[in-house]
Amino acid sequence: MSIATNLNTIQSSLAENVTLVAVSKTKPIPDLMEAYDAGQRIFGENKIQEMAEKWELMPKDIQWHMIGHVQTNKVKFMAQFVSLIHGVDSLKLLQEINKQALKNSRVIDCLLQIHIAEEETKFGLDENELDVLLASNEFQQMKNIRIVGLMGMATFTDNKEQIKKEFSHLKSIFDKLRDRETLQGFSILSMGMSGDYQIAIECGSTMVRIGSSIFGTR
Repeated sequence: MSIATNLNTIQSSLAENVTLVAVSKTKPIPDLMEAYDAGQRIFGENKIQEMAEKWELMPKDIQWHMIGHVQTNKVKFMAQFVSLIHGVDSLKLLQEINKQALKNSRVIDCLLQIHIAEEETKFGLDENELDVLLASNEFQQMKNIRIVGLMGMATFTDNKEQIKKEFSHLKSIFDKLRDRETLQGFSILSMGMSGDYQIAIECGSTMVRIGSSIFGTR
């Protein structure tokens, strides 16, 4: 199956309110251009350097999403162009994004990453850390970032009930925050990848990150 065919099949199965991020990490530019020519405009990368190289060479109407874990010292390399940063999991990282966004005269949209999986290796804030961050003076003073939603990854397991429970938990946190007046434009719930995106959508996801089902396995 071609990339374009895979893409069209997935797109046609998604509800109108669900945004598809094509996860293009490690994929060569001709593969991305095939997806682009088929109408895809949002691509997700997990390494800032690779994303910056692709941004330089590819059409400028593409939205680039940083979906991997972000090191603070690399933020400056994407601050000029990144559309959305998915994995924000600390006040320190937010402060750096705010600083680099200011240097580029931008407001950068961010998702706060919440730890919902049982695996210790997954990054993210717990609910208490989330509340502390949002209530902090430092957060209130940042003018060059905008928290537009949450992101989370379920445990890597075949147990669909567990995945559903974790995604539903994230949705409940999202719903609680959506009513806060201090969070303008809070509308994105990024959860679900190639293996579990259908469950994520059932649980209320508005953005799915799909790579191997579009581009093939790495």
